[in-house]
Amino acid sequence: MKEKINLYLDDLRDCPENFILAKTIEEAIYYLENYKVEILSLDHDLGEDEKGNLLPTGYDLVKYMCEQGLRADKIYVHTNNPCGRLNMYETLIGAQRRGFIDTDIEIYNRPVVPNKYTER
Repeated sequence: MKEKINLYLDDLRDCPENFILAKTIEEAIYYLENYKVEILSLDHDLGEDEKGNLLPTGYDLVKYMCEQGLRADKIYVHTNNPCGRLNMYETLIGAQRRGFIDTDIEIYNRPVVPNKYTER
């Protein structure tokens, strides 16, 4: 049986208590493939590389999850990007409706905990 975790995908926000932080979708994929994820909380924008190119986003992770049939028991979208939020949420709901992801996954268009930033 796989170990249970809560996973928080974000490059800037503080990671909530009782969550594991993934700053990239590659890290998130590792956890989704190797652990039982109870709660997954998603940011959209995940920064840039050293050349200023946008890194893959939370939306890219959502698409990958739908293509591969990966799951979390509950998925929250905590991004402040309104277009990204809508794209991720609607893609998850549509994938559920079409049978690409499990229908018992709970999907929320809001944060699981308030977004928090530590001043740097």
